[in-house]
Amino acid sequence: MSQRSYLECVDIQQLLRDYPVGDDFIRRYRSISRDELRACQETQFQRLVARGWQIPFYKRLWGALGIEPGDIRSLDDITKLPVYDKTDLMASVNAHPPYGDFDGRGSDPVIFHTTSGTTGRPQPLMFGPKGREVTNLLVGRMYRWMGLRPEDVVQSVYGHGMINGGHYIREAVTHFTNSLFLSAGTGIETRSASQVAMMADFGVTVMVGFVDYIRKLAEVAEKEALFDRIKLRMIIGHLGTEDRAATEAAWHGAKAYDWYGVGDTGSIAGEGPDRNGLYVWEDAQFLELLDVEIGQPVSFGETGDMVVTCLFKDDIAPCIRFNTHDITHELGGQGEIAFRRIAGFKGRSDNMVKLRGINIFPHAIAALIENRADLTGEYVCTLTRDAAGRDAMLVTIESRGGTDVMALGELLRRGLGVEVEVVLCPPGDTAEATQIDVRQKPIRLIDRRGL
Repeated sequence: MSQRSYLECVDIQQLLRDYPVGDDFIRRYRSISRDELRACQETQFQRLVARGWQIPFYKRLWGALGIEPGDIRSLDDITKLPVYDKTDLMASVNAHPPYGDFDGRGSDPVIFHTTSGTTGRPQPLMFGPKGREVTNLLVGRMYRWMGLRPEDVVQSVYGHGMINGGHYIREAVTHFTNSLFLSAGTGIETRSASQVAMMADFGVTVMVGFVDYIRKLAEVAEKEALFDRIKLRMIIGHLGTEDRAATEAAWHGAKAYDWYGVGDTGSIAGEGPDRNGLYVWEDAQFLELLDVEIGQPVSFGETGDMVVTCLFKDDIAPCIRFNTHDITHELGGQGEIAFRRIAGFKGRSDNMVKLRGINIFPHAIAALIENRADLTGEYVCTLTRDAAGRDAMLVTIESRGGTDVMALGELLRRGLGVEVEVVLCPPGDTAEATQIDVRQKPIRLIDRRGL
């Protein structure tokens, strides 16, 4: 039986025609009509659903609701299909170890990674050559649109090992840009002092990764007195609820850009040069915003769970109505291209805490305490329950000194809508709890209610 190599499975020129990059991207999508875009989505969706019926996971999920292949004729019918999330995928892994039954591997090459395990046991992730290269392309073209140049030197602080993030970001930059790429990794892979020394020694101009750690590196660069040699001009991270101005100030004026994606889907949306909301890559991703509690589409401008269908993943591992449990809302107004825009990551619905009848998203605290000289911006929330069944939240916040804890508590009460207990600690003291030096995404909520 003959086998195709990875490169034989990918028609790169066709991918570039289907998902243009650079000037071709801007030309096509600056003025495309919504009808043209919808037609493009419909063609991909039909291929995707047909592939879904060949995957045991979807056959079981859809068949349990009595859905038959002829029931899904267009994107208008997508709401007939059930939403699923990581819980369903991990149940599949437990029932069909070790990989689950949500991929359709054949004889073609497979790229295997896992999620970071931020919300529990790492989840298997599999990519076919086409799906992988489109995932890479979406990041590469986004970086280029943001302003990445061939002469740039890019340092990545995404994790490697089994984690998908660092690997596909490296592939994105090396396959679809001409920039030089440094795979520095997290603080456990390359210690922080070495990270900033590399930036100075190799002329790094762009840093990519999670902003929590990027901001910490700025403090290390100050401590090492390296800013006279560091020429960083651009940060491409995941700002979410983080304060852009504080991040840019920490890096002496480097411009920060936001984007959003998860391991299962790749890049879903990102900022353009205007930095006016995140553009959803609608030629490749179909994004729904659903009410957190009832699962129905929210009204324009209201916050909802991001539920994603990857229109391009019709090879090994289709992704059809995956609930990320990350929340955002859609933005109005005119953008630079015809794609919809969202506000970006605003918190996780599965980390939402109901405290005295008020919904709290721990990530919202970041925006409340950012851009203050007395605070580092680092914090961790601990949720407890007393013998009477009453829940309470303790927020531990790093202070450089001079912080009025009562005033800070009042600031959080107004911002969150409910009173929480606040304690202060010295800089660096939350690192063990948040694991900021070793995780791509620091832990912000520790739930001790069941202990």
